[in-house]
Amino acid sequence: MTSPNPQGAGDAFQRLVALVATLRGPDGCPWDRVQTRDSVAPYLVEETYEVMDAIRSGDVAELKEELGDLLFQVLFHADIARTDGTFDIAQVIDAIHHKMVHRHPHVFGDEVAETPEQVLKNWDAIKAAEPSKQHRESVLDGVPRSLPALLRAHKVSKKAAKAGFDWDHADQVWAKVHEELDELKAALDRGDTGEAQDELGDVMFSLVNLARKLDLSSEEALSATIERFYRRFTHMERHAEGPLGALTPAQWETLWARAKTSMG
Repeated sequence: MTSPNPQGAGDAFQRLVALVATLRGPDGCPWDRVQTRDSVAPYLVEETYEVMDAIRSGDVAELKEELGDLLFQVLFHADIARTDGTFDIAQVIDAIHHKMVHRHPHVFGDEVAETPEQVLKNWDAIKAAEPSKQHRESVLDGVPRSLPALLRAHKVSKKAAKAGFDWDHADQVWAKVHEELDELKAALDRGDTGEAQDELGDVMFSLVNLARKLDLSSEEALSATIERFYRRFTHMERHAEGPLGALTPAQWETLWARAKTSMG
């Protein structure tokens, strides 16, 4: 394990802060100078997902690089704020430092929390009592609308469950899934595509609730399925004896079975 080196990290951090300021300064990069919060926001999301990919791949060299790219985006947004006079990176750091100390009284104070579960319970209580959270009108507030739909569904349903709106057992959620599937089929049988769209959403939300109740992640489950499909489909592409569009259903099935066996 690498030992913490606050001085070394501080020096490196200051160099990067200065680099961003230079890039956005009068003698810097023409592209960087004209960027706004809105124009660079997509890069922040993109870099976040690239960090997630690196974590899932287990490639620590890639993770180090992607964390650097993500940090650069944070500093870029902070420098935009510095130049428009709203805040700077030092205030960002001070704010998160204060927040983490405040939310860990079992480390920096006299509170006791000996299990991860107790830590989370205390965290939620402390967070709910903070002044910045007092303006919220609903217990569901605070979940970003820009989250991927499955992840947002999980967080919204989890908040509802913490407020007491939940099933007692997973079997009850299973019944809800089947109920929503029946309603989806009925809408499709009637040819009502608008209602079918709504019912499809209900099916998916019910499945997210089932995953939550079983302590599973619907977001990670679907991501893993997409990756398996990608590996299997590209295996079929490599081993097909002709154009994919010319394959018969039987040939597709044979290739798929081979891909499942080979790629898992």
